[in-house]
Amino acid sequence: MAYYIAPSFLNKLAVHITKNYLELPQVRIPLILGIHGRKGEGKSFQCELVYERMGVEVVHISGGELESPDAGDPARLVRLRYREAAELVQVRGVMAILMINDLDAGAGRFDRMTQYTVNTQLVNNTLMNIADNPTNVQLPGSYDETPLQRIPIIVTGNDFATLYAPLIRDGRMEKFYWEPNRDDRIGIVGGIFEPDGLSHGDIEHLVDTFPGQAIDFYGALRSRIYDEQISHFIHIVGFENVSRSVVNTTSPPQFQKPDFSLSHLIEVGRQLVREQDRVRDMQLVREYNQALNVTLSPLEDMPSVSQPGEFYKSYQDRSNGGSVNGSPGQPPSLTPPSSSDGHALTNSGKPLNSETLEQVRRLLAQGYRIGLEHVDQRRFRTNSWQSYTVLQTPDESEAIAALEACLAEYDNEYVRLIGIDPKTKRRILEAIIQRPGQ
Repeated sequence: MAYYIAPSFLNKLAVHITKNYLELPQVRIPLILGIHGRKGEGKSFQCELVYERMGVEVVHISGGELESPDAGDPARLVRLRYREAAELVQVRGVMAILMINDLDAGAGRFDRMTQYTVNTQLVNNTLMNIADNPTNVQLPGSYDETPLQRIPIIVTGNDFATLYAPLIRDGRMEKFYWEPNRDDRIGIVGGIFEPDGLSHGDIEHLVDTFPGQAIDFYGALRSRIYDEQISHFIHIVGFENVSRSVVNTTSPPQFQKPDFSLSHLIEVGRQLVREQDRVRDMQLVREYNQALNVTLSPLEDMPSVSQPGEFYKSYQDRSNGGSVNGSPGQPPSLTPPSSSDGHALTNSGKPLNSETLEQVRRLLAQGYRIGLEHVDQRRFRTNSWQSYTVLQTPDESEAIAALEACLAEYDNEYVRLIGIDPKTKRRILEAIIQRPGQ
């Protein structure tokens, strides 16, 4: 199978690797090349294709190896693998590189909940030290005066902003953001489906049908096509006979070529997209993991539009089965009474805070939707909020009516006001507007 190598990717890696093996006069060459980008775009696989084409020997380190119960082990591992790569150059007489996959996952710090360990510090410091002294890399407890061969380091990751800033400065790390364009996607997907007889036009149509999908989507799509035949095979031999039919057998099962027609690929691809949407929309982790339920900043600091990469995920109303003074899942339609001082009154006689009313008006004026959640004192400690309703209309009177109905019904519980962007389905505000006993 002839896989496609993107020209820009090939050129970037080839220049970096070759440059580190040359003696350029009075030129400081970054030892590390950081390849970052969106998940599933084939960064590591493209690297392997380039290494194979250039005949480069590779020594691998996984981001999962950069932590250990014993302090200092990951840093020693980095030094040891670097020296192994240098030895390969001497023994085999070919270029070698050290590749660290998913560096940000092993040595990055994503938020205040991420533990920053001694090993994390040592790995960052070790990589900086090697980048500054690539021919003098020693193992702990020993010293060898013989200069080592300079070995370029290739690291991959999704977000290098999570790494220690001095490590990724320009003198130490050269950055390459990998974002395949349409031609690259067509070439890569064409390589994936090359054995299946799809025409160039079919590949273009397939890529254009799923423009927002990463490269690994098409690999998963090709694998899913075989599921029908495998399911048919399992039902023929019986579930209890599958093991003896595929393990240590002299006649392994043979499968005919599946249906790789464009229409079938698009149908199965849409099934995969629906599964992605279901995972993204459910967001059950917000209900189960209290660490993710962080109170957002006040409305005064609220941006007018949702920012890219915002931590807060999409919000979906889970109250369709509930009823609030009306039809199930529908917000109540009550006329809010008002007091003589201009503050709206709840059914329990409590005046709505003027700040809360102003928040509601500002949210609706900016085109956002209003949601309400409540929780009792016991579940408040575990952050297990329950959805009350999400208003789908920008009507201010309905919003105030739903608000006062919620406050009256859950007079002795915490109540939270939610602001939701209807376009991105992201929360842009979470504010507690009632506490028990107040």
